Amino acid sequence: MPNLKTNFIGQLRFNENGLIPAIAQDWLDGSVLMVAWMNKLSIELTIEKGEVHYWSRSRQEIWHKGATSGNTQLIKEIRPDCDFDTLLLVIEQKGTGACHTGQRSCFFDSYMNTDKEKPIDSLPPADECSELFRIIEHRQSCPERGSYTNKLLDRGSNEILKKIGEESVEFVMACKDQDTDSISNEAADLIFHLQVALASQGVKWRDVLTALKGRRGAPRRE
Repeated sequence: MPNLKTNFIGQLRFNENGLIPAIAQDWLDGSVLMVAWMNKLSIELTIEKGEVHYWSRSRQEIWHKGATSGNTQLIKEIRPDCDFDTLLLVIEQKGTGACHTGQRSCFFDSYMNTDKEKPIDSLPPADECSELFRIIEHRQSCPERGSYTNKLLDRGSNEILKKIGEESVEFVMACKDQDTDSISNEAADLIFHLQVALASQGVKWRDVLTALKGRRGAPRRE
């Protein structure tokens, strides 16, 4: 359980009903999963128990998220906003998802989607690398004619690893030339091909993010 402190609670600006809005955000890819309400007791219980407790306005009682469904939320961090009238809960979602509909996020509909890529599923927007990996996985399960990703996957590991080698050399050369635009583009190419290799080996991008997260605060290398 993270070492969470309660000394910030006294600074919070609860509304006239003693409530404050709380936004639940995925601890790895930054996806917004849900918004609910908390009061002083639910915040204290969240910190004490290590799992998020909200206040149910409809039932007028403390709501231990996932107590019956199993879709609990492990609290990683609590961040008040600059006005201390909203909370950001950095959480690890357990079970099938945060939404009562069974979706991972309550924000699964988009009414202003202008992306060229059609929505793959109802997952909420995340960081660009996570979004890219979703597309690669989608190509893997639903191949598209003419897709470069599918061509790589069809050709197998040798071709994918060869491309990683080529892109690595191009990235190194861009760095040697100190060409910032080329460095950015070659880095993007390298990340893409690394992700194709991950997908071909059945390794999730979240596994990589978890590994990176686990190294934070680790002993320094000599």
